[in-house]
Amino acid sequence: MGNAMKILVVEDEPKLNKGLVSGLQNRGYAVDYAFDGEEGEKMARLNKYDLIVLDIMMPRRDGREMCRNLRAGGVQTPVLFLTARDTVEDKISGLDLGADDYLIKPFSFDELAARVRVLLRRSPQAVGDTLALGGLRLDTRSQTVSLNGKPVDLTLREYGVLEYLLRNKGAVVTREDLLSHVWDRFFDSFSNVVDVHLKNLRKKLPREYAKHIETVWGKGYRLV
Repeated sequence: MGNAMKILVVEDEPKLNKGLVSGLQNRGYAVDYAFDGEEGEKMARLNKYDLIVLDIMMPRRDGREMCRNLRAGGVQTPVLFLTARDTVEDKISGLDLGADDYLIKPFSFDELAARVRVLLRRSPQAVGDTLALGGLRLDTRSQTVSLNGKPVDLTLREYGVLEYLLRNKGAVVTREDLLSHVWDRFFDSFSNVVDVHLKNLRKKLPREYAKHIETVWGKGYRLV
């Protein structure tokens, strides 16, 4: 999945680190991990991540210092802080350092996943991307789609489905993935809304493009 969103998890507690990594991988993200701020900072400088999930209290270098150093060095990757402390001062000082969001332990994985989705939508790497498949081009900044230079008129949901498929070329995308990325989390996931939008999207694309969107029986869809 060459262009999956890439996340760095920096958390010193081994069990939580492992849980976060496997949970995020199961949701289709590419994940690297580190166990302290020094190691995490090195990795964040070396690699391009779409998001860093960063524990505050850590040995060798805490999350605050790591975040401060990265921001000072021009690394603008969104940061989601994890913290056991829930005082208001703590939150403000974390956000002042350039973190983008805050999650207080203990938290549910679903809550983390929801915050991750929101931050990835705002990620600087996601701004102004052009995603392409042959002559089909999708511009995420203007939210427009064109085919060989001619505009393709899509609804917001059809656009969202196409964008998600293009971002995850070659990977099987489940209906749940599409629901959680394109619809809000309170949407009735038992309706066949995803299938209907996919059918409409296929209808609006010429046959040679529509056939790139495969139905994977019992699993979901794949853009090949």
